[in-house]
Amino acid sequence: MADLELAFLPATEMAAAVAAGEVSPVELVDNALARIDEVNPDLNAFCFVWEEQANAAAHASAQAVSRGDDLGPLHGVPVALKDTTPTRGQRTTLGSYAYEHWVPEVDAAIARKLQHAGAIVVGKTTTPEFAHALNTDSPLWGVTRNPWNLELTPGGSSGGSGAAVASGCVPLAEGSDMGGSVRIPAAWCGVVGLKPGLGRIPMDVLPGLFDNISHHGPLARCVDDARLFLAATQGPDESDILSLPKPLDLSMPLSGSLDGVRVALSIDLDIWAVEPAIERSVRAAASAMEEAGAIVTEVHPGFDATEEREWYKLWSVFMAAYYGQFLDEYGDRMTPAVRRLIEAGNALGAVEYKQVEFTRTRMWNQMRPILDRNDVFLCPTMANSPVPASVEGIELKVGMIEGRYHSPDMTAIWNMISPCPAISVPCGLDDDAMPVGAQLIGRRWQEDRLLEVARGLEIALGRTLRPNMP
Repeated sequence: MADLELAFLPATEMAAAVAAGEVSPVELVDNALARIDEVNPDLNAFCFVWEEQANAAAHASAQAVSRGDDLGPLHGVPVALKDTTPTRGQRTTLGSYAYEHWVPEVDAAIARKLQHAGAIVVGKTTTPEFAHALNTDSPLWGVTRNPWNLELTPGGSSGGSGAAVASGCVPLAEGSDMGGSVRIPAAWCGVVGLKPGLGRIPMDVLPGLFDNISHHGPLARCVDDARLFLAATQGPDESDILSLPKPLDLSMPLSGSLDGVRVALSIDLDIWAVEPAIERSVRAAASAMEEAGAIVTEVHPGFDATEEREWYKLWSVFMAAYYGQFLDEYGDRMTPAVRRLIEAGNALGAVEYKQVEFTRTRMWNQMRPILDRNDVFLCPTMANSPVPASVEGIELKVGMIEGRYHSPDMTAIWNMISPCPAISVPCGLDDDAMPVGAQLIGRRWQEDRLLEVARGLEIALGRTLRPNMP
């Protein structure tokens, strides 16, 4: 059986213990593999577990400690990669029959950076097909379940990563975020999820390097672990022409002071229908920040739901451009929603697609004065509680109903102003004892400041969430 105390140790503490010789990388990896063996049959968080490779890396890592080698910031720490991230010599399926047997010849930049930092990759986490959805149900790998309630989804598209971190398999897992795919599972699994600003972590996994809504980001159990992940994986890197040339100084642990921090609060973004229990949790988070010295002001960004509908155009064209060529051969084995996205993207005209930039510009002009006056913007991550795990079990109300916009996530719109980082921090439980996430949006490319405020929120709340799972 896995040692749960060790399994739920933060990555920062694991790395420090390894460097001090207090715990061996072999022990950490053995424990991670044991925990995966215990919970994965129920969760389906991992589609690949690299036991032999991880054990070999752990022994090499232990020998480096014994020799007194210089150690990376994640030396000996077990981590997981999402099954959309190419890894040399290891299958990468994107959750789709179209990529069922694909074995990349090179590692993605983020995989290289994690391994250079000393992290030990123990496997690949499940994703919905082409990372398209807010629930994780892949035609190739099946349904992934939430550690808090196996009937419900962990979210998506980085749902396997969220479930893996929440259940104690690994302290850190990589995710990708084009419309909330890191923050959604973070909120619904009760962990931390960071979407950095565009280009902060090199993104070289897509056929097109000039995509501007796509981000890699960490899922972690605490904010300082997210800081450590970002420190290890940030650019620049020539593999991504959009990677930012100047890295942030993220070498020191976060203090989390909220004294004088200015917070703009909007529960509903002026249009969203938000469940009462989620509103209560996010307002309680805002109150906790005030008690810790922050200055919280309610604001009105003036959104009207066209923002998310316009994001959907970007997403459908993304799917059609990158994966539409598989429709004829694999369409009958694709998730129906993927087919619909591809068809919608194919039907969109070039001028209408280009005009999405008008909405993105308007959004920035609405948010710019708010972020000028405030350090961060606070709202819920998700408007409602987790939905059923299986695609067949989902009945979502999406669209305008009685003057309010109904959509589960409040995340995709922030990919429209992609240089602004966003993070989801657990802030409580809803009426069904499921996690609630508070979402903080920062000034563009100021992840260091956003992480400090997020850490302050974490301290102010004074607790971490952990599912009641054996």
